[in-house]
Amino acid sequence: MSQKRNIFEEVGESSPKEAPKAVGVIDSGTKGARRGIRAWLMVLFALVVVMIVVGGLTRLTESGLSITEWRPVTGAMPPMSEAAWQSEFEKYKEIDQWRLDNQWMTLADFKAIYWWEWGHRQIGRVIGLIWALGFAGFAVARKIPTGWTGRLFLIGALGGLQGAVGWWMVASGVTSGEDVTTVASYRLATHLGLAFIILGFITWYILLLGREERDLMQARRGKEAKPFSMATGLMHMAFIQILLGALVAGIDAGRSFVDWPLMAGQFFPPDAFSKAPLWVNFFENAGLVQFMHRMWGYLLVIFAVVVWRAGRASAHGATQFAFNAVLAAVVLQVVLGIVTVLYVAQVHIAITHQGMAILLWTLILRARFLAHYPLTRSIREG
Repeated sequence: MSQKRNIFEEVGESSPKEAPKAVGVIDSGTKGARRGIRAWLMVLFALVVVMIVVGGLTRLTESGLSITEWRPVTGAMPPMSEAAWQSEFEKYKEIDQWRLDNQWMTLADFKAIYWWEWGHRQIGRVIGLIWALGFAGFAVARKIPTGWTGRLFLIGALGGLQGAVGWWMVASGVTSGEDVTTVASYRLATHLGLAFIILGFITWYILLLGREERDLMQARRGKEAKPFSMATGLMHMAFIQILLGALVAGIDAGRSFVDWPLMAGQFFPPDAFSKAPLWVNFFENAGLVQFMHRMWGYLLVIFAVVVWRAGRASAHGATQFAFNAVLAAVVLQVVLGIVTVLYVAQVHIAITHQGMAILLWTLILRARFLAHYPLTRSIREG
């Protein structure tokens, strides 16, 4: 029998039995897991950024071929004695890079390039270990939110694939008697491209986990289709530009033509199709590869302005600001690219250019995310 209520009872007073609040499947009992997983992904994000930067420095210092073997487990330990160092140096002397370019090296010089490549590989091992421990820990504790197991496993699978691609890249330059002194540029582009794909997934997941599931579901109803689709197009264009930049780095094309806006005094570089067969020029001809990188950069700026205008039309201030940041980053990146050319791709300038690519990639993803899941403000918030 229901309990009688006083007619003068305040509306705000709670009844003896209150209905439980409805919560989403992911939000229920897993708020800590979402925050914990997000923090774990942030650590992975930072490590992948460091990995990309160190990889760029390894390439710029021409250190990538100093370790001629792929030893995923035993290679974690560097040479611990002078005899071990000498053994590694002797292995390096067997490849074409030493025979054609680096016969001047002493053991001390070899150690300098060895540490760059060892450090690059070591960061990869640390990333794999942190992913494995984190994934296993959350899985055993049953703290992975519904629908997230496959997403989190994907990051680890792509990381394992990246390790294999890294050796596939290095193997193209560890040759003897073939007169090859660098890795294949298209393999370098594949390696860098996959790194940015991994970084992209991590970034997107961090953004998703930064808001509650019910908030995302509500925000998705206000999705702004035009800015979202245009940001998606800009993301694809930026990714192609990143690949072209890797091709430039792979053959040192950035140091081949150091004038701007022309190339060797003309719009189209000389001898752009001097190699045979014809298709090889698009990967190995320094003039043509740098020309493609420049032209695609100009197109990227033009399209970025178009995308910015679409973003400025957003009804949400956070989205507008995100697209403003993207345009500013694009302009700054173009300026850095020009400076890199004019200063013959000096290491500190070139690595800043690559680091800016990471920032731009992240900002594009953030703008795309906010167009898909806009942040709405209440009337009280103004």
